[in-house]
Amino acid sequence: MELCSLRFAFVLALLLYPCFAAARGGDRRPISLLGQMDDQGWMLSRHLLEDQPLITDDMVSGYMSNSELEMAIKEFGRRCSNISRVYSIGKSVNSVPLWVIEISDKPGKDEAGPSFKFIGNVHGDEPVGRELLIRLANWLCDNYMKDSLAMLIVKHVHLHILPTMNPDGFALRRRGNANNVDLNRDFPDQFYPLNDRLESRQPETRAIMNWVKERRFTASASLHGGALVANYPWDGSQDTRKEYVACPDDKTFRYMASVYSHSHYNMSLSKEFEGGITNGAFWYPIYGGMQDWNYIHGGCFELTLEISDVKWPKSTELPVLWEYNRLSMLNLMASLLKHLLWQMIA
Repeated sequence: MELCSLRFAFVLALLLYPCFAAARGGDRRPISLLGQMDDQGWMLSRHLLEDQPLITDDMVSGYMSNSELEMAIKEFGRRCSNISRVYSIGKSVNSVPLWVIEISDKPGKDEAGPSFKFIGNVHGDEPVGRELLIRLANWLCDNYMKDSLAMLIVKHVHLHILPTMNPDGFALRRRGNANNVDLNRDFPDQFYPLNDRLESRQPETRAIMNWVKERRFTASASLHGGALVANYPWDGSQDTRKEYVACPDDKTFRYMASVYSHSHYNMSLSKEFEGGITNGAFWYPIYGGMQDWNYIHGGCFELTLEISDVKWPKSTELPVLWEYNRLSMLNLMASLLKHLLWQMIA
């Protein structure tokens, strides 16, 4: 009953929240190109083909390695220990810890307020998210006592940041993990019963599933590259056709996506996606995606955010991408706080 009340409050909050003015995996190949049929006629689409674009040393230059990212996370934890905590939710196939930064004025404690998570680098060849999420954490730390929006988020939103879900894929410079599995096709899916086979679940996927079930997040977003759009459920359709498939909270998700898009420097100006937002199945269906699983099994309102037209841009572009997305990330989190207003009104 408490979870249902929080969910209703959150939906109402988003509908009241004003919009501030100011890429989901990139690879949505037709399902026939993603794998082969099993004996029940379902596509074996989690394992990837090997013909992926070459990522050169020049492209990687300027991005943090996995060891440098770990050091940056731990250094942040030391520097901002008054409002943060660092913990791991598990390990990758190659035993790289999946480190999370928790930011709150009461880190490590359960609170009644909304909780939000950001996840970056779901696909190994989309590293912008991991860089921007470290910048987000540092911005909140540096501006906690200076900026009203930073103070609002730290005091009233319990934030969890996982900069990289796929450190092995990043190190290997490819989309999939060390087993060459696309982690954004590895979750149980309402339209895709093959993904219910737990024995084939990847350790990174299991870590996210356990994390979500333990924490009960209110909302979340994963950062991707390869397009510029805010994507919302449903991601798939019953018959695999490209069509708009609305979830029960479609209006709320559209509003969440619009908050991000219209706070962004130019996402809402897209000529491909009206208002810079899209329903996943209408763009093109995928199965085993993380956002639909979050919504169905975790009661968590998740968006898939495509934040860069280029999957692996030059590192010199990262400061610009940060500025383009900074207000969007902050406003998306701040939108959760309207449920507090609803409680006071009620």
